[in-house]
Amino acid sequence: MNVLGIIASGVAALFITVALAKGVRRTALRSGAEHEPGGRRSRAGTARRLGGATVVLGVGTAAAAGWGLGAAGDLGRAAGGLLAGAAIVAVLGLVHDLRPLALPVRLTVHTAAATLTVCLAGLSPAAAVPAVLWIVLVANAFALLDTSHGALATVAAVTAAGLLACALIDGRPGFALLPAALLAGLIGFLIHNRHPARLHPGSCGSLFTGFVLASSGALIHAAAPADRAAWAALPVLATVAAADAALVLASRRRASRPLLRDGGDHIAHRLRRLRVTVPGTAVLLGLWAAVPVATATLVYGGLLHPALVLVPLAASAPAVLALLKVPVYAAPPRTSARRPGPVVPPASPAPDVTAPGGAVPGGARATSPARTAAGRPTVPPPPTGRPIVGLTADRN
Repeated sequence: MNVLGIIASGVAALFITVALAKGVRRTALRSGAEHEPGGRRSRAGTARRLGGATVVLGVGTAAAAGWGLGAAGDLGRAAGGLLAGAAIVAVLGLVHDLRPLALPVRLTVHTAAATLTVCLAGLSPAAAVPAVLWIVLVANAFALLDTSHGALATVAAVTAAGLLACALIDGRPGFALLPAALLAGLIGFLIHNRHPARLHPGSCGSLFTGFVLASSGALIHAAAPADRAAWAALPVLATVAAADAALVLASRRRASRPLLRDGGDHIAHRLRRLRVTVPGTAVLLGLWAAVPVATATLVYGGLLHPALVLVPLAASAPAVLALLKVPVYAAPPRTSARRPGPVVPPASPAPDVTAPGGAVPGGARATSPARTAAGRPTVPPPPTGRPIVGLTADRN
């Protein structure tokens, strides 16, 4: 097992990612404000959203170099297929960042990339079909964690560490190459992605990260020896991503909202509603992921009984139910139907004050006009509006 080659690939991924992220950040700062007047995105905003390309280039370059130098050992074809599939997904994410694509198009490309990966790994048709489904679902579930500064990178780094440990336990450098490079690249990217984030993974970085994690888990599971409890250990590595996806689907189902539309109802959003800070959210999600990852790694290594993988799952279920009660949707405005009021008849015309006695036809009595101290009615002002002082009308 070429351990030195894997370590060298990880170190190279770390330095390449840090250097590229620093360059992208400088480009974003030189481009000006993130949004131009009128709501249009500027070059700075685009550069920040394409920060995930630095992870793809750093991890991909280091892993490709290690693969070319033989660090994957006898699993070079499987590692090459995984790298090729991840590159296809990364290109798709880059296009989606620049110009959004429809969901059927994205799922089709994800399925094609997963199929390429499992075929080059030499999986049988019976194992390839569930592996493709697993890769597509888990990759997108991890990508959905990109909802808060540092959340995706933290959870993915913890998961990559667990996959790296499982691959090293079996002595399979081909399956350890990409998790090691991804772990180092995510650590370098976290320097610029932690709160306040200067760079964001975007669809390019998040889909690449999720695809590498899901594919590595599927290939390690397929090649695991019979004495390993891979069927119980490896699925637990995706506990946080699965919990977030289940929470979102259940919440939108209850609220009768579209299931596939983006919204602020993920775990990170609900923790922010509970007044957890943005750095605290990333740390809390990382600790949440560390418990099932550590448990799964110990179970895979034979140090714990396979039944113990149910412990983190049983602890995550109440947390999801509790977060489901956190209000995240704005209440619709109440539209109270008002009853039509009684019809008000039109006002009757003013009584004719010139009638004798102020009488109005119909028996109603008009209000008597104003009179002077002598009892004579006052004279109204002329049409010109000029007041007449001291004059009274004499109707004797």
